[in-house]
Amino acid sequence: MLKDIIVSLGQNERDAAGDFAVSVAAACEAHLLGVVCAYEPVLPGSVMGGIPPEFIEAQRRESDKKAQAALTRFDAAAKRNGLSYETHTLRASIGESATMLSRLARRFDLAICCQQDPKDTIPSDLITESLLFESGRPVIVVPYIQKQPLKLDRIMVCWDGGRAATRAIADSLPLLKMAKQVEIVMVAAKAGSDKEVPGADLGQHLARHGLKVDVRRLTSPDIDINSTLLSHAADISADMIVMGGYGHSRLREFVLGGVTRGILSSMTVPVLMSH
Repeated sequence: MLKDIIVSLGQNERDAAGDFAVSVAAACEAHLLGVVCAYEPVLPGSVMGGIPPEFIEAQRRESDKKAQAALTRFDAAAKRNGLSYETHTLRASIGESATMLSRLARRFDLAICCQQDPKDTIPSDLITESLLFESGRPVIVVPYIQKQPLKLDRIMVCWDGGRAATRAIADSLPLLKMAKQVEIVMVAAKAGSDKEVPGADLGQHLARHGLKVDVRRLTSPDIDINSTLLSHAADISADMIVMGGYGHSRLREFVLGGVTRGILSSMTVPVLMSH
C-alpha cells in the first residue's frame, strides 16, 4: 500500500509533478508531502568578490518568491482534493537540495518528480537522478507536458529479468493492482521461436496477485531499446511505464544507463523507476 508520498514541487506556473502527485495521493488515500527548493545563488568562485551583494540578495529573493508561489499552488490543489498533506522548504544549492530531498524521501513509500523541461535553467534532472540512486525508494517521473491526473487503464512493465526491473515491479505492485490491464514487454535483438514465451513466469506471478496480464516480446534489431519501448507504449496507449533504473554513482556524479537516459529524455507518459 502507498500511504506516504513525497513530491518535488516545480517552480513553473503549471507544476506537472505537483498536480500529478495530488491525483496519486487521492487515488491511494495517502498522505502527501510537497517539498519545494528555494535555491541559493550559484556563483563561480573566480567572480565571487566581483558581484555586488545586492545582486546576490535579489536572486535569493526571487528564488524565495517562486518557492512560495509553488507552495501556494500545491496548497490549493491539495485542499481541493481533501488530502492529508504538509509542505516543506529546502534552502540550499541545487546539488545540496537534491541530496537533502533524497534523504528525506527514504521515509516515504514513493517519490514523485518532474522530467527536465528543456526550457528550464535549473537542472531538475539532478533531483531525478538523486532520488533514483540515493533514496532507496521507487520514483515516478512525470513528463513536463503531463496534464492528465493519474490514469491506470493500462500499465506497461519493462522486463529483462534483472534486479532493477524486479525491484520496480515489486515497488509498483500497489499501482499494478489498480490497473485494468498490465502488459509485460521484453525487447530482443531478434525474433524468438513461436514456442518461446519469455516472461511467462513473471506473468503467472502477477496473475497470482489478481492482475490481468498480457506478455509481449518486441524485436529491436538496431538495439535502440528506449525508442522501441516508447513507440510501443504509444501504440498501446499506455498510461504508465514501469522499469528498472540503470546506472551507478561515481564520486557523487550520477551516470545513467543508455536506456534509462533515453526514456527520461523522450518520455511522454509517467514512468515509475526503481534502482
